Amino acid sequence: MSRVMLITGASRGIGAATARLAAAQGYALCLNYHHRQDAAEQLLAELKDAGTHAIAVAADVAEEAQVDRLFATIDTEFGQLDVLVNNAGMLERQMRLDEMDAARLMRVLAVNVMGSFLCARQAVKRMSTRYGGHGGAIINVSSIAAKLGAPNEYIDYAAAKGAIDSMTLGLAKEVAAEGIRVNAVRPGVIRTEIHASGGEPGRVERVQSSVPMGRGGEAEEVAEAILWLASEKASYASGALLDISGGR
Repeated sequence: MSRVMLITGASRGIGAATARLAAAQGYALCLNYHHRQDAAEQLLAELKDAGTHAIAVAADVAEEAQVDRLFATIDTEFGQLDVLVNNAGMLERQMRLDEMDAARLMRVLAVNVMGSFLCARQAVKRMSTRYGGHGGAIINVSSIAAKLGAPNEYIDYAAAKGAIDSMTLGLAKEVAAEGIRVNAVRPGVIRTEIHASGGEPGRVERVQSSVPMGRGGEAEEVAEAILWLASEKASYASGALLDISGGR
């Protein structure tokens, strides 16, 4: 049977690029989405037309009951889970920290931090030899913002991704002897729709001169790193934070 991969936030950007590459490598796929049903269904149809065993499941990863239902659906449809890509994330409009209210902070932390923790918990319960599983891989999508801080733009998002880095390191050590590898990618300035969510669709063009390589990255370049970490080619990699950031 094909290896089964769950990608959260799979309807666009890095998630969709990862899905396409994973399908090309023979994975069966669960595509999680929240708001973008149209994009998720379009991607699902594309993958199915190419012969991939795939499903799309709506769930807000910040809600425990919805995460539980998402994983129960995987159990029913596939009977196994081999790879979790914790990709779902969000940011809000650019502003300084002293302009942010508590409601915004809670929204950003709920999706970016709580969502990744809840999904990782359910993945461990299915993959870990402690629970009768056969091992697996968890790849968290962090951000180079965790290292740079994102001043005057997204300090809250950067802090949330810093939490993901810490979770990656701690969880990797917790489950290393149980057959699970846990790693993270830290994308830099990547051409995706997320910049529009922050109020600046052209952000890549504005900041790419600060990137040592002199350009923004593509979602497919991040997807390549994710699929490597998911594969046996990365069999001795766990607890790694892999920067895909053009040298930043």
